Amino acid sequence: MNAKAHRIKTLILNDGISGTGKHLKQIHAAVIRHNLHDDTYILNLLLKRTLRLGLTFYSHLIFSHTTHQPNIFLFNTLLRGFVSNNLFHESVHLFLSMRSNGLSPDSFTFPFLLKACSMLPNLDLASHLHSLLLKSGFGRDVFSQTSLLSLYARCGRLDDAIKVFDDIPERNVVSWTAIISGYISAGKHREAVDVFKKLLGMGVRPDSYLVVRILSACAQLGDLSSGEWIDQYVMEEIGMYRNSFLSTSLVDFYAKCGNMEKARSVFEAMPEKDIVTWSSMIQGYASNSLPREATELFFRMLRKNLKPDRYSIVGFLSSCASLGALELGEWGSNLIDRREFLTNPVMGTALIDMYAKCGTMARGFEVFRAMEEKDRVVMNATITGLAKNGHVELSFAVFGQTEKLGIRPDGNTFLGLLCGCAHAGLVGDGRRFFDGMSRIFSLEHKIEHYGCMVDILGRAGLLDEAYNMINDMPLKPNAVVWGALLSGCRLHKEMRLAERVLKELVKLEPWNSGNYVQLSNIYSGSGRWDEAAEVREVMNEKGMKKIPGCSWIELEGTVHEFLVDDRSHPQIERIYGKLEELGNEMRKMGFVAKTEGVMFDVEEEEKERAVRCHSEKLAVAYGLMMSKSEEDVIRVVKNLRVCGDCHEAMKLISKITGREIVVRDNNRFHCFRQGFCSCNDYW
Repeated sequence: MNAKAHRIKTLILNDGISGTGKHLKQIHAAVIRHNLHDDTYILNLLLKRTLRLGLTFYSHLIFSHTTHQPNIFLFNTLLRGFVSNNLFHESVHLFLSMRSNGLSPDSFTFPFLLKACSMLPNLDLASHLHSLLLKSGFGRDVFSQTSLLSLYARCGRLDDAIKVFDDIPERNVVSWTAIISGYISAGKHREAVDVFKKLLGMGVRPDSYLVVRILSACAQLGDLSSGEWIDQYVMEEIGMYRNSFLSTSLVDFYAKCGNMEKARSVFEAMPEKDIVTWSSMIQGYASNSLPREATELFFRMLRKNLKPDRYSIVGFLSSCASLGALELGEWGSNLIDRREFLTNPVMGTALIDMYAKCGTMARGFEVFRAMEEKDRVVMNATITGLAKNGHVELSFAVFGQTEKLGIRPDGNTFLGLLCGCAHAGLVGDGRRFFDGMSRIFSLEHKIEHYGCMVDILGRAGLLDEAYNMINDMPLKPNAVVWGALLSGCRLHKEMRLAERVLKELVKLEPWNSGNYVQLSNIYSGSGRWDEAAEVREVMNEKGMKKIPGCSWIELEGTVHEFLVDDRSHPQIERIYGKLEELGNEMRKMGFVAKTEGVMFDVEEEEKERAVRCHSEKLAVAYGLMMSKSEEDVIRVVKNLRVCGDCHEAMKLISKITGREIVVRDNNRFHCFRQGFCSCNDYW
């Protein structure tokens, strides 16, 4: 190499590393001026530097203006640069140009070209490259083979990927990662876990990326034991350090498997936590029915001066929905630009769901109408929210929009519609939607759809038809289906059928106290106290206890909890005083307590005291005491079904006080206004 060429090379190596595109163009001009534009080594250096700066168009100009035919080294440099800059189509065209010029690919060509094919994806070219790879004598090159199996896996050709993997003579961690990722992409999570364990057995040391991938597979399977074993193995046997990336994945894994204690342990041990880690924990608590813990952690995150992202907001809104904490949810939604809710379907769905579960579906519907992008999940959340809030006709109208928007309904769409039909007593519409699922949309009826239809028929008193549907259904009925029929039997006091249904429920759920409680209530409601006592005796023998009623009410951002016959609240004496005051007013209006649901054979006065202390009554009384404005809506969430006495009492309380009262039980919403309920006494 002469002195000029050496000086040019030095300029490229030194100034080109940190230099700008302008500097490199000046160097290129010097190359041409000194007649060095045919020096392959210098051109290769120049191409590398311009490609590293993302100057792909200029790089291609340099390449295409060489006087002599470019060799394989220049082609490989440009090919690598194109792939690194995500110019995958251009990479394929460059390869075809290379072949038309009579150049044969080498071991450096194939990995980059195969990556470009996998990103397009181009299966025809992949097959051609596979053949060329074998003919060129690189069939056993580990890098080319790994790239090929990654290509097949990305294109859904898992069988071909496995064949390539089996032919690799010496597999490295990249090869193992590629095949395991292929299994995961194909939804074969169990196979992915098995292959990972085989990898460990062969003494291959995985990297943190592969461990994260396999933990995601365990999470999809809900395989807590395998995930825990892998966590322990990489820590103790391999000595892998838990970096932030791996720790966050462990938090997500334990949360998705329902072990929030372990997730919290990993979370607290992390020296540094980014917003992704906080979001994983918040969403974990929310999805595992721990809304209080989720909201507390959200506030702790804010105190760390971390700005919430869309995932933490979705978890927070989901928790507010579970608690019925409308004010808290609205405050949280204001922490992020409102437009994000209107442009992001996931966030929009969370906000609609929060409004729906807090009994203010009118606001949820406003969000739905304003959303710029509506997908099937958004439509389903709106349909279900409207149906459960008593706006059944409007939910039908939204369903009609799905076809206009080109959105194909799924099973969840019809589940929402059928729930609405059940709450409104629309037997004909229920049958129409149920039949239309399979006849018009070719959707398979699932157990939940049968449960809704049994509920619709049972509520309407068509108990024989509901029973026959259960016996004729192609799926094995579960506890939800039989439970829907049992509720119909309770509503219409059909004890003989209820006893048959209960036998089925006991087989399916022998330790579920709710089944025994319902039967006991049916007996006690008909004065069959001896039989009710027998049911209670069975419960005692099995060590069962009735699930206590629990209600929540949010006031000024704080959620207050009440249990049945509660004495723990600091203002409980005032609350009972308020209840007594309301009770006197109701008795003046001719109210008589509905005590048929009380399962104990005691004096009528004692029965009245039992229903008077129900948790939702305590929560409503506290809300009336503490609300600042008579315009404020009293919103209560209950974990069980509202009993007949509480339902009748709420209607009268809404009339006496002139207040709107919304109670969300475990089945539906009840909006009480001026002595009437939105459910039309049909629940």
